[in-house]
Amino acid sequence: MRAGHALALLAALALAFSSTAQASGIERLNQFMSATLAATGQFEQRIYDRSRKLVQESRGSLAFARPGKFRWTYSKPYPQLIVGDGARVWVYDQDLNQVTVRKLDQALGATPAALLAGASDALRAFVLKDEGTKDGVEWVEAVPRDKEASFARIRLGFGSSGLERMELNDTFGQTTELRFTALQRNPRVDPALFHFTPPKGADVVGDK
Repeated sequence: MRAGHALALLAALALAFSSTAQASGIERLNQFMSATLAATGQFEQRIYDRSRKLVQESRGSLAFARPGKFRWTYSKPYPQLIVGDGARVWVYDQDLNQVTVRKLDQALGATPAALLAGASDALRAFVLKDEGTKDGVEWVEAVPRDKEASFARIRLGFGSSGLERMELNDTFGQTTELRFTALQRNPRVDPALFHFTPPKGADVVGDK
């Protein structure tokens, strides 16, 4: 469950930046898809149950290079690493010394992470809606067209520095909230970040 839920959050990487302050949320999202090839930054994450009780807090760092390459590192409360190399997605749980691997298209599908894959038509899998501005943050909603998707909707909040917040509502009533800091658009990213070799002795499961 830890690996699957974390994988779905990778969509956040693909939405990290926007350069137009006055455009609508949808326009800013479309601009990102055409202009941002890579990004790095930090994130804080909170997960709430359907009664809005806080069940988990975590933080870490992120990097991506379109199309389909990303690195999502959780440092707290427990270490976990998720790497997309363009063909497969590797999820390494350090505490369990276990690696889960799946083909990229099977791991992403019509989920929030599909936005990260970087294909020009990625947004076609979602119905987009502007939700206006609240507390200085401009919101846009993305609802999967696929009724079998694991998430009911995604909300993205754009501020003066680009994407500042993200909310994910899954089909079990959980809400995941993310806040982004220190985001850099189109930096020079070491390609080695997107390669993963399972540690010696780790249990590797899935599509090897």
